Amino acid sequence: MFDEIKFNTIDRLPNYVFAQINEIKLRERRAGRDIIDFSMGNPDGDTPKHIVDKLVESAQKSKTSGYSASKGIYKLRLAITDWYKRKYGVHLDPETEAVATMGSKEGYVHMVQAITNPGDVAVVPDPAYPIHTHAIIIAGGNVVKMPFSWNEKYELEVEQFFNDLNKAIRESMPKPKFVVVNFPHNPTTVTVDQSFYDRLVALAKKERFYIISDIAYADITFDGYQTPSILATPGAKDVAVESYTLSKSYTMAGWRVGFFVGNPKLIGALQKIKSWFDYGMYTPIQVAATVALNGPQDCIDEVIQKYQKRRDVLLESFANAGWKIDKPQSTMFVWAKLPPQAKHLGSLEFTKQLLTKAEVAVSPGIGFGSGGEGYVRIALIENEKRIRQAARNIKKYLKDLENEAR
Repeated sequence: MFDEIKFNTIDRLPNYVFAQINEIKLRERRAGRDIIDFSMGNPDGDTPKHIVDKLVESAQKSKTSGYSASKGIYKLRLAITDWYKRKYGVHLDPETEAVATMGSKEGYVHMVQAITNPGDVAVVPDPAYPIHTHAIIIAGGNVVKMPFSWNEKYELEVEQFFNDLNKAIRESMPKPKFVVVNFPHNPTTVTVDQSFYDRLVALAKKERFYIISDIAYADITFDGYQTPSILATPGAKDVAVESYTLSKSYTMAGWRVGFFVGNPKLIGALQKIKSWFDYGMYTPIQVAATVALNGPQDCIDEVIQKYQKRRDVLLESFANAGWKIDKPQSTMFVWAKLPPQAKHLGSLEFTKQLLTKAEVAVSPGIGFGSGGEGYVRIALIENEKRIRQAARNIKKYLKDLENEAR
């Protein structure tokens, strides 16, 4: 009787590739196997004590358990704008150019819902963090997937990027309303410098599109690289907004705290739609987030050192196992080409075999779009001992692959 009823939004969404991996991972664990899990970017450390202490202190006060402000309490929005001033030299109005969100993912979904009309076109590089593409589809828009490339240092090939973007603008009908960028990039770890944003802002003004910039991994950088902000480009607030999350830098993933800043028209749209959707985060969480942004930042240095050490151990031990991987200079991920012995399998089958035959979980590149085929994403969320154990398991698996090929 109800079979003919369609849910058009859901029908436009593909099957979630990562769900297949999660099902296999759960099945293997139920069978008693010790899975070394690099599949999800879920920080494994504890939130710094001074942030937790502030949460507890605020939660124990009276009148903190009621509804909060959907756009974020003023003190948090002020902390956000002060953070931008200190980090990037960017001046923002906490009333009109900043909004706190329940993590940057929720913020992005709500932003897109607020500003997308049916049939609007957005350009999203491929591969991409899945929600960057599919939030636009959920909102009734259309996505032009634009390939992008990088060098062995995981730096963006800038000229190719702008050639591809100009091609997408010329060939799209209607012309793109938004361009989504995410640097340091998830999943590829690719980085850019400020001059990239200077060119992108100039093009946005010429071609009349908005830019949505995601810098979730801005703080997780290595070997002297520092993440720029699009808003540090003069005139960027005319065309751009930028999102950030406390999830990675402050080990607060489960707290769900992020924010959007920038263009007042887009920020106003997000503030308005959030006033309909939610009553904001729990106030003590917002108070603690204020302390995170305003307080001592040495906890971030500790996080960076942890991920850098894990990166170095992983690259060395995996190379010794027969899987050579280029060195990324940002994020909590390694973006790895499939080892030569496994190239014929494709990223999804390789990921499945790595789980069942080597007890190692990673994310298949195809889950991030067709541009991710031939790669897997490895999250640096296991300690050095577990990384070395994974390398030993992988070495045996790769040897078995070689023997099968003979």
